[in-house]
Amino acid sequence: MTEFERAPKGVEYHDLTQIPRYQKYIELALPLPWFVGSLVLYAGPYWPLGFPCSFMFFLCCLRLNHEAIHGNLGAPRAVDHAIMHGLSGLMLGSNHADAFCHLEHHRDMMGEGDHEGHCARMSFWEVLRYGPRFPVKLNTTTWARGGARWRRRLLVDWALVAALVLLGVLLPAAWGGGTLRFHLLAMALGQCLTAFFAVWITHQGTEETGLAGRSQRGPLAWVAYLMFYHREHHLFPKVPVSRLPELARRLDATVPGYAEGRQPVVPVWDDVRR
Repeated sequence: MTEFERAPKGVEYHDLTQIPRYQKYIELALPLPWFVGSLVLYAGPYWPLGFPCSFMFFLCCLRLNHEAIHGNLGAPRAVDHAIMHGLSGLMLGSNHADAFCHLEHHRDMMGEGDHEGHCARMSFWEVLRYGPRFPVKLNTTTWARGGARWRRRLLVDWALVAALVLLGVLLPAAWGGGTLRFHLLAMALGQCLTAFFAVWITHQGTEETGLAGRSQRGPLAWVAYLMFYHREHHLFPKVPVSRLPELARRLDATVPGYAEGRQPVVPVWDDVRR
């Protein structure tokens, strides 16, 4: 099994683990403009433009859910779980299945118990074909290994998903049913592509190098809402996503060879100066 890099010693990061109160509200609000925008577009003549908005909504929800998984919102743990439940309904999939397997991914990256990260070993076409099975695997793994508490959380998640799907089926088009059905379709596509966007592109190829993940700098990193600072996240998972650029600057400046050994997600759009 490949030995992956560990958090380097001597890097001051504890001051980055806290975020101000306004940042907490920003994190909660990030998906809202994209959600509203997608619904408005789905209801009008330019409905195809709603799908890019839904993609960005899904990405922002992944970031918010990710922060809740790691407890990086500075909220009570019950609030973190409530956020994950609510996002599950909106995103059409159990985020507690994601949470259980993501924490396992951090404990045993690319190991036998890493049901999230194993798809990083696949080829481009393999991971796309595997995509629809990925959320199923996360759910069955959590149900089998998580125990009674995680099973209850899965049931709540799926009850909320079922309620939204039922609403989408029963709601007449005149009352917004068509708009909601477009949203459900977009979220189903998002679930099928999660293995590619959330795992494969940030880990593929790193097993050969031993890096904890890929790390993008520059404009693309900001377009991806900083989720491409994945190497830094794995090394210091208690640092919130909003503080990862500063963590990256400290690592570049203090850890010999860190900047030179970095692998970007999309090299042609990487900015080595940032």
